[in-house]
Amino acid sequence: MRRRSQLAQAGLLLLHLAQLAAGVEVKLTQSDPQQCSGMYSRKSWGGNIDPFILTKFLKPVGGAEEGTDTVVSLLVFEWKDRDLVATGPDGEAMVCDQAGVEAGRCGDDQLGEFVLADGAEERSNNEILTQAISLANPPAVRYAVRKTGYYCVVTSPFGGGDDQYTAVVEFRNAFGELPAAQIAKLPFYAALTIIYAFLALAWAALHYRHRADMLPVQHYVAAILGFLVLEMFTTWLFYDYQNRHGLTAGAKALLGLVSVLSAARNSFSFFLLLIVCMGYGVVRPSLGRTMVYVRALALTHFAFGVIYAIASLSVAPEKAGPLILLVVLPLAATLTAFYVWTLNALGATMKDLTQRRQTVKAAMYRKLWWCILASILVIFVFFFINSWAFAGTRQEDFVPAHWPTRWFILDGWLNLVYFFDVAFVAYLWRPTANNRRFAMSDEVRILSFLPKEPPQNNEGHVTNHVPGLRLLKMMTASKLPLWEIAQDDDGFEIASLGGDSFDLDLEDPEADGGIHSNAGGVPPTSSKPVAPPAYDASSQSGTAARRDVSPLPAPKPTKPHASLPRGSLDGETLFALEEEEKEDSEAEDGDGEAGERERLTGGKD
Repeated sequence: MRRRSQLAQAGLLLLHLAQLAAGVEVKLTQSDPQQCSGMYSRKSWGGNIDPFILTKFLKPVGGAEEGTDTVVSLLVFEWKDRDLVATGPDGEAMVCDQAGVEAGRCGDDQLGEFVLADGAEERSNNEILTQAISLANPPAVRYAVRKTGYYCVVTSPFGGGDDQYTAVVEFRNAFGELPAAQIAKLPFYAALTIIYAFLALAWAALHYRHRADMLPVQHYVAAILGFLVLEMFTTWLFYDYQNRHGLTAGAKALLGLVSVLSAARNSFSFFLLLIVCMGYGVVRPSLGRTMVYVRALALTHFAFGVIYAIASLSVAPEKAGPLILLVVLPLAATLTAFYVWTLNALGATMKDLTQRRQTVKAAMYRKLWWCILASILVIFVFFFINSWAFAGTRQEDFVPAHWPTRWFILDGWLNLVYFFDVAFVAYLWRPTANNRRFAMSDEVRILSFLPKEPPQNNEGHVTNHVPGLRLLKMMTASKLPLWEIAQDDDGFEIASLGGDSFDLDLEDPEADGGIHSNAGGVPPTSSKPVAPPAYDASSQSGTAARRDVSPLPAPKPTKPHASLPRGSLDGETLFALEEEEKEDSEAEDGDGEAGERERLTGGKD
């Protein structure tokens, strides 16, 4: 009979829960007599109704309990007014009984109610409601919430007996059915969805623009950006649905989907970070069989993450036993494997690039290392600040004082750190026009001998006279000063040396329009200077011809042909260049065109 009574009471409780219009519904029993929740006023967040707290007691069903006049004491108050509730020597709230009436602590009309301090109504910030509820015909008690605060509902069987009772409390906010502590997640995840969408669109535009020059790792970055838009939108959809309809079966299905997507995001993120730290696509074109192991670790971590999410939704924390370790330990093991492998891979990649003197690529991975280090430091600093704040607050006052920001401490700021990390990696590995050329080639330090500052002459003016200037400008095909070219190598998009930069034949620098080729592109056949043709005075026509002007154009002096010595390719520079100061002095010999004419005419008019 008692078993049937309990089943009937449970069914009645479910019926009452289904009939409640909206809000956060919690159950009160003799073993769990108190529930608290944050509440926002209508002015704070807006809404269609005034917020309230509704308490409904269920009638006892079955057996000897049915029809008995059981009385339960009810108290509703805001946390800041808790000192206005009278307490006994044991620290428990006092209920007005016959002994209290005789002692003068309360009156006969207050039997079964909680005892309040003198002048509580005038001194309280909010209304303090206390009432004796008869379970023979229990009314629904409605408490109006006019100010934002942390409100509590307390029950106690009158007389301290073993009477069993069940009540349903609804904390109804003006904005909908979400708990007040979680309403801030609604605009937060909506904003994250929009931001991730813009980031994904920008990446998609670069992806389409440079689609013929994409690296394999950049396809993974594009995939995770699209996945993050989906996950943030699904998370926002869950909170929006719950705010509109409550925690129904549809909301629980969305919650399960959000948990699976969250586990997938974690696994995908660790996978992407690991292959990036291994140098995939930038340092090495393929990871070989290592990629199989990385994918296996990511899938294992995802599987354990889904199991952990299902266990978290199915088992209450207070009911979790030692068997929960079978779920937590494998997930912790795969997470530790990701951490150790990622840090080791990043260190090995940076060391390899440094030894090969690949400064541009090494700078990229050094920035990634600083990003990871900064994220770890931010996490530790944030936890330290929260721990300090918790230590400076009484334990019982921590939740009532921090309930509006608790969601950010537990969930919000981690999403912000994750967003900045993803955005930073996406920026470093963004698609550019030189992706494949930069990634699949080694940096050759042909500019290492150039000065880091613009050279100056004796008068202090900036000059372009640098050893090897003529050849190097021919190679770069650029009009920029060479020291600017030498220093413009920071970033993923390294500037090209020009389409014809390396068309010079290293075996024969004089061939194909080399260093000393003439204007016609034909190399000189002799190392001796070519003499100009003899002057013919008879070709001049009478007085019209001027004696001081040569009938022929001034010949261009040529330098003695000398092949350039080839330097060793084992050093830092691609070419070992001779200083051209001597050649420049030879090129400037003579007195110009007037001096040449004087030599041809014999210095006579």
